[in-house]
Amino acid sequence: MSGFDVEKSAGFLLAKAHQRLYGVFRKELAPFGITPPQFALLAFLWKEDGLSQTQVSEMTEVDRTTIGGLIDRLEIAGLVKRRPHPADRRTHLIHLTDRGRDLEEELSRIALRVRGRFTANLAPGEYDKLCELLEKLRS
Repeated sequence: MSGFDVEKSAGFLLAKAHQRLYGVFRKELAPFGITPPQFALLAFLWKEDGLSQTQVSEMTEVDRTTIGGLIDRLEIAGLVKRRPHPADRRTHLIHLTDRGRDLEEELSRIALRVRGRFTANLAPGEYDKLCELLEKLRS
């Protein structure tokens, strides 16, 4: 019988690769008291500070409730601050604090080091090709 080989399926392989990368990255970020999803939120703010919670939710493709919890924890850690939107009192803008901004270089260096270890078995150019293919699947 030649049934479905789950171990060779894209879904299984993507899930296992994500679990491996997440676990390694989580350990590297632990001394800073943040998680990989919190890092991702910070990385979006390093690119464009002062986004609304809705904008952050849309950019990260994470639901608004989950983003709210991530922002809460980053705010408690002193890495971001909510400020009222000047034109809409119901909306808050998420701004990096000095501490949140200051961590960009060090945390980015850690992320690049983890990515290097994670992709060490790929041939030159395969990482870029992998990202290109994943982007196609994402869209």
